[in-house]
Amino acid sequence: MGFTGFPDEAFVFYEGLEADNSKTYWTRHRQLYEEAVRAPMLALTEELATEFGAAQLFRPHRDVRFAKDKSPYKTHQGAFVDFMPGIGLYVQLDASGLYTAGGFYSTATDQVARYRAAVDEDLSGKRLQRIADELTAKGYAAEGDRLKTRPRGVPDDHPRIELLRHRSLYFGRRFEPEPWVHTEQAADRVRVTWRDYSALVEWVCTHVRGSELPAR
Repeated sequence: MGFTGFPDEAFVFYEGLEADNSKTYWTRHRQLYEEAVRAPMLALTEELATEFGAAQLFRPHRDVRFAKDKSPYKTHQGAFVDFMPGIGLYVQLDASGLYTAGGFYSTATDQVARYRAAVDEDLSGKRLQRIADELTAKGYAAEGDRLKTRPRGVPDDHPRIELLRHRSLYFGRRFEPEPWVHTEQAADRVRVTWRDYSALVEWVCTHVRGSELPAR
């Protein structure tokens, strides 16, 4: 079955889960999750796979072993197209709507070092600045883990100081659950944003790449 949009019940499900993040709620509404959230997300990613590659859906259960927040379930459903470890395209559904993003999410020390070296270098750094400026002009927001101050050894007047503060960098856009979210047009919206992120993802794959450090 092809993608036909996310039903209103998907947002109702997550509104309820935000209010009652418990095994009781999940068990009672598991079928609703499968039909209104997981199945449409699978259909969406399968439709987009021909252009962008296969996506992995994230598990709905949270890993609470080392978390202060012990609520057992994620209040969103995400899917990720992995071009390199921690680098790729993302889509997410939650109670507040639809969210897409693209860039790199991992913060391994070798990746951060390569990223900052490429930002500092004029040719590659200016290219990334142009990409970032174009995405900002289109209404996307720069996100990711970043320092509040400048990295050590970087002058305050560096022309790309804001980019150099990042330890991870991705751009994203959130869409409220307007009527088009319930139709096949939602796939077109995701497709357009993922195309817009493509230059950033390509830059990151070229200059940052996946971590080469041994797994912990």
